[in-house]
Amino acid sequence: MPPKNARTARPGFRCADCGHEVAKWVGRCPSCQAWGTIDEAAAARPALAKVAAGAPATPARPIAEVDLDSARAVSTGIGELDRVLGGGIVPGAVVLMAGEPGVGKSTLLLEVAHRWAATGKGGPSLYVTGEESAGQVRLRAERTDSVHPQLYLGAESDLGSVLGHVDSVKPGLLIVDSVQTVQSPEAEGSPGGVTQVRAVTSALVALAKERGLPVLLVGHVTKEGSVAGPRVLEHLVDVVLHFEGDRHSSLRMLRGVKNRFGPSDEVGCFEQRDDGIAEVADPSGLFVNRQETQVEGTAVTVMVEGKRPLLAEVQALVTPTQMTMPRRAVSGLDSARVSMMLAVLDKHGGVKTGDQEVFAATVGGMKVSEPAADLAVALAVASSRRGVPLPSNVIAVGEVGLAGEIRRVNAVGRRLAEAARLGFDHALVPPDSGPLPRGVRTTVVPDIRAALRVLKRARA
Repeated sequence: MPPKNARTARPGFRCADCGHEVAKWVGRCPSCQAWGTIDEAAAARPALAKVAAGAPATPARPIAEVDLDSARAVSTGIGELDRVLGGGIVPGAVVLMAGEPGVGKSTLLLEVAHRWAATGKGGPSLYVTGEESAGQVRLRAERTDSVHPQLYLGAESDLGSVLGHVDSVKPGLLIVDSVQTVQSPEAEGSPGGVTQVRAVTSALVALAKERGLPVLLVGHVTKEGSVAGPRVLEHLVDVVLHFEGDRHSSLRMLRGVKNRFGPSDEVGCFEQRDDGIAEVADPSGLFVNRQETQVEGTAVTVMVEGKRPLLAEVQALVTPTQMTMPRRAVSGLDSARVSMMLAVLDKHGGVKTGDQEVFAATVGGMKVSEPAADLAVALAVASSRRGVPLPSNVIAVGEVGLAGEIRRVNAVGRRLAEAARLGFDHALVPPDSGPLPRGVRTTVVPDIRAALRVLKRARA
């Protein structure tokens, strides 16, 4: 008789694309809706009653005796990327960079491979592409001036061939573009499927840890913007980065989502140019348009992305309408928080917008979701509704509560220091904001009524 804790082996069927399991064969997967991907899965193995102890590969040591030299971050040569990675890339680390098609992932990583090869410190760099031919990548390298004798290029989609290139080149940096196009003959399913992506990523992670080789992977995204493939893919790698950008703007933002070696909330700024992607070390000026004349419906705030303060300009347009349901259009802001600001202004500020169309947006394609922008949004709406511009030297920082109170936000001193560096000398801040830098005149606004009085004084 089988042991009590042994599972009865029953035949099952699993989708080769998404991994969904069903009790009987069907022609179409109930989960991913793919046709012809249901195959019979291996019978379940009986559960083990106990696991015998084995000899460890390396003995355990006190943590203070662990060598740190092998885990020191190495600079990639691109300051903005190093910022997001936490100082550079760690030997043996696996980094997954995801982004929409055409945003510039391949261009950025080709520049990383070129900078790595040019330094000559960690050996040559190997760029493996499974989506393009070697000639296409060479054309891009010519356009971006990324050709170097220590930059090796391989066009492969087979995992065994990729590992063969690693053995022959012995690179100090490996880039795979993309992980969804590489397939392993030992795994089931089609390239890009759940089983294949998991097997390929696991093999590359094992390679990176065994040889201390840093590996950069390009990942696809779904239409919702998340990383394509199984969720376990993000757990396997050490760092997950998202490369974002608007098709109608040259600005590109690299955001850290997961980082085992540093902060996971940093952001790097880049600019897409004809000759490649260039890092933007001081991006605040891209999001603020300083004008000689005051403009109604405009307010400036300071966001904090990771440790970096960034100025953001918020614009609002409030105009009458003959429609029974006035429109509300939002771009670059959280639409739910904008609706909350309209309700707070109506209830506690006397700014009526129920019969008005309201349009709110940010300048420069920046996406603002931090509650610290609430006060700037409220002032921009009130400025447009009353036709009174806010003084051009004023910034507004604060979260607005539903009772109309202005709540404290973090790092107010760092925000005001960045604003003063760019010429703003007057700030509206919440109570108890902590120590503030010199050179900026501050006005404490406890509630939305006090903030709106600044507009009244501007009118006078």
